Amino acid sequence: MLLLSASPSSAAAPAPTTSGATTATGIDPGSIAKYVLKMPVLPHQRPRRVSFTTDYYRMTMAEAYKEVIPGFQTKVNTFNGSFPGPVIDAWSGRRVVIEQTNKLDVPTSVHLHGAHVPSSSDGGPMDLIAPGGGTKTYTYPNEQTHANLWFHDHAHHIESETVYRGLTGTYILRDQVEARLGLPSGKYDIPISVRDARFDADGQLHFEMDDFFNRQVVLANGKAWPYFEVAARKYRFRIYNTANLRSFQFALGDGSPFTLIGTDGGLLAEPYVTTSVLLSPGERADIVVDFSRYPVGTELELRNVITQAPGTPPDVNQVLQFRVTRTERDHSVVPAKLRTLPALRPATVERSFSLLMDESSQEPAWAYINGKEYDPDRIDTTIDYGTTEIWTVTNDNKIAPHNFHIHLVMFRVLERGGVPVTEGAETGLKDTVFLRAGETVKLQATFTGYRGVYLYHCHLFDHASMGMMAQMQVV
Repeated sequence: MLLLSASPSSAAAPAPTTSGATTATGIDPGSIAKYVLKMPVLPHQRPRRVSFTTDYYRMTMAEAYKEVIPGFQTKVNTFNGSFPGPVIDAWSGRRVVIEQTNKLDVPTSVHLHGAHVPSSSDGGPMDLIAPGGGTKTYTYPNEQTHANLWFHDHAHHIESETVYRGLTGTYILRDQVEARLGLPSGKYDIPISVRDARFDADGQLHFEMDDFFNRQVVLANGKAWPYFEVAARKYRFRIYNTANLRSFQFALGDGSPFTLIGTDGGLLAEPYVTTSVLLSPGERADIVVDFSRYPVGTELELRNVITQAPGTPPDVNQVLQFRVTRTERDHSVVPAKLRTLPALRPATVERSFSLLMDESSQEPAWAYINGKEYDPDRIDTTIDYGTTEIWTVTNDNKIAPHNFHIHLVMFRVLERGGVPVTEGAETGLKDTVFLRAGETVKLQATFTGYRGVYLYHCHLFDHASMGMMAQMQVV
């Protein structure tokens, strides 16, 4: 077993304090001690300057060393030294301007996932920030309702590796509709970024394209299988799946229910009580867990209960451990009505999209949307500004899952497998939707706000890097 190290992060890689059991693929996940590292609360970035209408930030992408697994210092990519990146707190109707500096040795492009922004600030795959100190300023008008957004690298062909090594961050957009509800807030409103990883024998992140089966270490807020201390009261957890390929179905270890209150695009119309929620890469879930039903001293796991491929080690079924350490007063509530979702407009255009990748070998050579790989010089879909459209998206693979993310807009999921969506997570505003092999979903979106060129793509990063992206132009 590996032991907890007290050594701080540093600019140079210190030697590991212990050596874990290794396999042909690196450190054996089963040898990593679970629930010995404390899950950090992600730092909230403060603006460097504030005006009457705008908050101004500076952020730097650079390498750093962090204790991700006990006893090792792992080199990671960071925003402002944080792994994962810090939280930006934004308000609807108030602009955020971020100057991004790239001190990595590869180009980057920062995409604010789920944001309604001008194409010049969307972070397109070819709109690059030069390595070694290049800068770009992104302007986010925040002219949309509250949402659980996040930002990540989107530089084509390399985003899968740079994101895997840490280039993600959290962007919480709030508004008065959400703020006045009395939901758990402040130190009881916790973003959690969940992903998987693979480590070599030296405790460093090991990256190979489409390496799903070997990424068996689960990280929560940058720590492997951490614990988090809570009071016996209600907490709001905004859970982000920032993995490259892995989907998670989150559930409490005792099978007890929790309340789903929101997804990608903010709150649902009303709370939904459930025992699990499924998130594919890029999707978010906003849940409330009431720990008042547990006595002080309780240890409760957050688990991944998705059905795994045969032979998958059991470690990926564990995520983190909650420890109920105290009692505290709780004046928060979860109202029976959360908000009124925008009405669906009449659709005038229907389109169909096919997602397909090579399944003939262990190293897929291509990934297509409608039979084409991504070409930055090609416009695949032209959309009239203001049009409401219905998109039918099909995963034509026999084994591989995909998901589908549209830039610029939030959409509504109308049907899954021909069955209308009437309850649960997919009744809210979405920007990413999961498709199992052979599955079809029907989506509706209105393309308004900005004109320009935007992406739609599979949000399994490795698939996007292999070409499963396309471009739309709103004209």
